[in-house]
Amino acid sequence: MSLTVYADFQQESSEPQRIAVVGLGYIGLPTAVALAQAGHHVVGVDVNSSVVTAVNSASCHIVEPGLDELLNSAIEGGRLSASVDMPAADAYLIAVPTPTSHDGDHQPDLAHVFAATDAIAAVLESGAIVVLESTSPVGATRQVIARMAAARPDLRFPEPGRADADIDIDVVYSPERVIPGKTLQELAANARVLGGATPRAALRAAKLYRSLTRGELLLTDDRSAEMVKLVENSFRDVNIAFANELSLICEKIGLDVWEVIALANHHPRVNILKPGPGVGGHCIAVDPWFIVAQAPEQARLIRTAREVNDSKPHFVMDQIRAALAARPDARVACLGLTFKPDVDDYRESPSLEIARTLGREFPGRVVCADPYEAMLTDHRDLVMVDAAMALAAPIVVGLVAHREFRSAPRPVGLVIDVCGIWT
Repeated sequence: MSLTVYADFQQESSEPQRIAVVGLGYIGLPTAVALAQAGHHVVGVDVNSSVVTAVNSASCHIVEPGLDELLNSAIEGGRLSASVDMPAADAYLIAVPTPTSHDGDHQPDLAHVFAATDAIAAVLESGAIVVLESTSPVGATRQVIARMAAARPDLRFPEPGRADADIDIDVVYSPERVIPGKTLQELAANARVLGGATPRAALRAAKLYRSLTRGELLLTDDRSAEMVKLVENSFRDVNIAFANELSLICEKIGLDVWEVIALANHHPRVNILKPGPGVGGHCIAVDPWFIVAQAPEQARLIRTAREVNDSKPHFVMDQIRAALAARPDARVACLGLTFKPDVDDYRESPSLEIARTLGREFPGRVVCADPYEAMLTDHRDLVMVDAAMALAAPIVVGLVAHREFRSAPRPVGLVIDVCGIWT
């Protein structure tokens, strides 16, 4: 079943609703705050009691521009609270992690989604709508429906051939499309894909999300919406892999990759991205594997892009090892450990992997600097110093182009600029 996509769909925003946002991380907390600002009564649910305590104290546990002020306003205004327990609500938004397994086969791990589903099922009331926002493999929304139906035989869930009048609970898949550092702006402006298990479910979700965003509301079915999210991040991964592979080729044949890319980008139809130490974060480093897992014979380009990007940290480490071998008394400073510039997010960060690995191999010879060090909870194998000390090291490796590093002069020592800080 596929719905018509209304690219210019407009609808009056909904009346204030009781909304439970499950998962108070980089997506869930800003979403909960934005919905509270829109006038809804929101309960943020998280299994981490320290996160719940922080939110109820109007204290942000993540760094996101503008979020502190809005969180404080929502808490003080009584529109937002947090709990470890699932409340009864009109709408449930699931925004929990969906990692892949780390045993080499990169299979999607839906344990967090299923745990959230079970908790919601226990308190569901007829007329509620459940929205899965977590990035998921195609078919995950149907698995959520089946799980809730098994837990609650007293309620009627969407199934093929069942009329809207015979459905008690509407279910939708709607992936987030925001970037850390601009989450609040993009929540309010970006187009939203709403994949309903039924057309009615998509329309109900559109009414809810109109209160959250002024962007276009794009209505489709749940399986198409699931694939759209994976395609978006796979597209970006493939383009990053092209840039990273260019850096390997240029190093091999003795060319400056930054100059090559800058010159090529003067072509009116060419826009090559910058290379880096790999790909990190909760989306691009993970989501393409969902497609590969479901269509391994067909997803050849997507798999290759993942392999190129996953191999880049090893290439960078080999460069650093060679520099340390040539200067046996020198120390190396790694600039930047987050997965991207100017955010406090260390998830799946290739720079962090590089620094930890080298720290174990060369104890006492590797130091690191990152402006978001306070948000780094695990300092194993890391020796942290301030930026000035790092920039003065005999060997300086630019891993993440944080604003603090971009504004600094090029170091006088040996520079391995992996991300183009001083190009």
